[in-house]
Amino acid sequence: MQGMTTNFKTSKALKVKKELGENAPVVSDDELVAMTVRELNLHLRGLTKDDVAKLKQRRRTLKNRGYAASCRIKRVTQKEELERQKIELQREVDKLARENASMKLELDALRAKYEALQCFARSVTRGPLSPGKVATTSVITIIKSNHNKSSPTPFTTLA
Repeated sequence: MQGMTTNFKTSKALKVKKELGENAPVVSDDELVAMTVRELNLHLRGLTKDDVAKLKQRRRTLKNRGYAASCRIKRVTQKEELERQKIELQREVDKLARENASMKLELDALRAKYEALQCFARSVTRGPLSPGKVATTSVITIIKSNHNKSSPTPFTTLA
């Protein structure tokens, strides 16, 4: 039953589109959409008011379909671009998270080295000094380890 109703509406719509007046010039949909208002007015001369209204309505309907199609294309294009940007940004976030984790590990290692050096410095300064002995000064040099070197020296103590 529903299929019959749809067919009836479709055939009725086709009749309205194709049945302009007897003396109405035949204009294709593409031509109707492409023509300027001035050209349209030239084609409408001599037509009945009913035919003019039908032709203008047909033109408006066709133009609206074109606008809707271009909006759909634009929306799909924008969606694809946003999805591409989302993937790119997600990769960037992942990369930054990895870098952040690496830097946290490096910071923890540096803190541990710093605390070890502080303990060493405290132990050197706490040692008992005899009156005849001159206190020795310790010089500690910290060398930043390079990740590319095979066996870096973390620090060197000179006496």
